[in-house]
Amino acid sequence: MVHFTRIAFAALCHMVAGQNMPFDVREATIDSVHHALYSGLSTCREVVSSFLSNIEANNNRTNAIITLNPNALAIADELDEQLSAGNATGPLFCVPILLKDNYDTADMPATGGNLALAHSQPSEDAPSVAAFRKARAVILGKANLHELALEGISVSSLGGQTINPYDSTRTPGGSSGGTGAAVASSFCVFGTGTDTVNSLRSPASANSLCSIRPTRGLITRTGIIPISTTHDVIGPIARTIKDVATALTVMATTGYDAADNDTALVPGHIRSTNYASKLSSTSLKELRIGVLNGFFNRTDSPEVTPVNDAMDSVMSRLTAEGVTLIPINETIYNATAIQTAYDVQRFEYRELMDQYLERPSLQGQHPSTLNELYSRKAVNGSGGEFLVIPSQYEYVNTALVSSTGNATYNDRQAGIRNLRLALLNTFTSNNLDAIIYPEQKNLVVKIGSPSQSGRNGILAALTGTPVVTVPAGFSEPSDEAPIGVPIGMEILGRPWEEEKLLGIGYAVEQLLKVRRSPAWAREMVEGKKYESVPVVKPDTGNIPDVYPLGTLG
Repeated sequence: MVHFTRIAFAALCHMVAGQNMPFDVREATIDSVHHALYSGLSTCREVVSSFLSNIEANNNRTNAIITLNPNALAIADELDEQLSAGNATGPLFCVPILLKDNYDTADMPATGGNLALAHSQPSEDAPSVAAFRKARAVILGKANLHELALEGISVSSLGGQTINPYDSTRTPGGSSGGTGAAVASSFCVFGTGTDTVNSLRSPASANSLCSIRPTRGLITRTGIIPISTTHDVIGPIARTIKDVATALTVMATTGYDAADNDTALVPGHIRSTNYASKLSSTSLKELRIGVLNGFFNRTDSPEVTPVNDAMDSVMSRLTAEGVTLIPINETIYNATAIQTAYDVQRFEYRELMDQYLERPSLQGQHPSTLNELYSRKAVNGSGGEFLVIPSQYEYVNTALVSSTGNATYNDRQAGIRNLRLALLNTFTSNNLDAIIYPEQKNLVVKIGSPSQSGRNGILAALTGTPVVTVPAGFSEPSDEAPIGVPIGMEILGRPWEEEKLLGIGYAVEQLLKVRRSPAWAREMVEGKKYESVPVVKPDTGNIPDVYPLGTLG
């Protein structure tokens, strides 16, 4: 009897296959893509074309995509050649992904959603992007985001307003809202985001998705449009915990980076972890999980009550599975107070942005300083205007005159150290495996709201601790939200315990089985035979009147 390896079998299937079936992108996973490829049901070009067809047909519903990679089909053809030759290697072989448009890519601009950076062209991939390419992923393009990732309502001067695919009257969270809306809509298998305060977890929560904000330092932030050394991390957003874990494994291969000092803190035994390998081995029984009661809003209102109902239901299910829930009532755990007292973004922002914009590897027409970016001439040289949301005026004006040399900055850093110690003490004194709370105390806000209120991401953002987000439920269906508005839950752990957290997240995901696709996304879009990548233009006119166009400086 002749035995075939998986790769050899795939090659044989492609030699004898007749008419391949169109690839169904709806809720597709890494495993389903690989099954289609390795069983000969689809080619890589067919997989990629199917996702492009879905984007072309439905991006007008979400306005999630800023640009598509013109090389996507050519890359798919190269991967098909490798597949036919029996050389289909890489954990993300032919997996179509989208990047938040603040990741440097040598083949596409990195704009941050800002008109002044529309032609800003990196000459090098960010290390995380290079890791995806090495893993043989197909980068389909770039997702919209909140302008320069400075807020959570996902509106930008270059990309316009991203729309929540579950409720077209609401934002998709943010700042990685384009990624969240795109993943929820099956425009890709998974996407990337960045997280300064909430920005990986907010769109995951608002789009019935999973994400991980890893321990600061696990993945280098080089090649990402920055905001804060203290706050910033990067990570994946996906429809399943398993895909999140696989994506994290690839991203973490970036290893130590002399340009990002926090990567030196990663324990040696962590660097080779396969975060997807032990997911199913975690049992909920006998886990001790803390509940941050200060991160709930227990008032009764149409925007708040659905969140409390969903979380109460989750906690009841966890208790029934043998989880011991420990109430955490310390007054220090107040998200609004923590952000007011210790947030240091605006002290670090100008210096980091100036460094990013002045790099020799950043080519194309672009401003060279943050101050120049926020000047009229930076846009297009002809007096054009770009979007500045009212809350960003105050933020940016403060950032332009603030620095890490301010006395207040040192005081806040001391407070952050104390907050981190207090959190670790809470874990130890209560013998906790994790801590849970809703990502947002209220439903994701409506389009036209001045800010994304009620979010709880600041604790992990300042302490640098890892957080997994999982779907927790939905609000009641309505005319605007046919299946309800998604609600997400954060699961926070100790530093470097990503493997444990993902195991807990996987167990919760399998217990609850909450994830549902948007109602309109359940209809299959037939894949087209493309000769080149279709042009998808963002709707820059889709900006509510509450956001006046203007300039600073």
